Amino acid sequence: MPPRTYYTYIMSSRTKVLYIGMTNNLERRVQQHQQGTHDGFTKEYRCHHLVWFERYATAASAIAREKQLKGWRRARKLALIEQQNLEWQDLSRDWGKSFADPPSVA
Repeated sequence: MPPRTYYTYIMSSRTKVLYIGMTNNLERRVQQHQQGTHDGFTKEYRCHHLVWFERYATAASAIAREKQLKGWRRARKLALIEQQNLEWQDLSRDWGKSFADPPSVA
């Protein structure tokens, strides 16, 4: 059985409202946020874009990081996102597409 991976992640709305969470299945959780299957903050504020995430070997580490980030001021959270994702791309945008799919026209 492969070792489990845990994630701390940040979702954003188009107006940059931020949501910080933790999960052991990032693809499933992001899909839940995007589809609005759970009532709550991300559904109300339309936080549908995955803009940042980190992987952890233990749930305790991911939870500790989630708590740390939630304690940060907004400016520090924005800087963290922009270190890795300057353009605020939705990191989940191409999940589930095969290499055979034609590229989308922008």
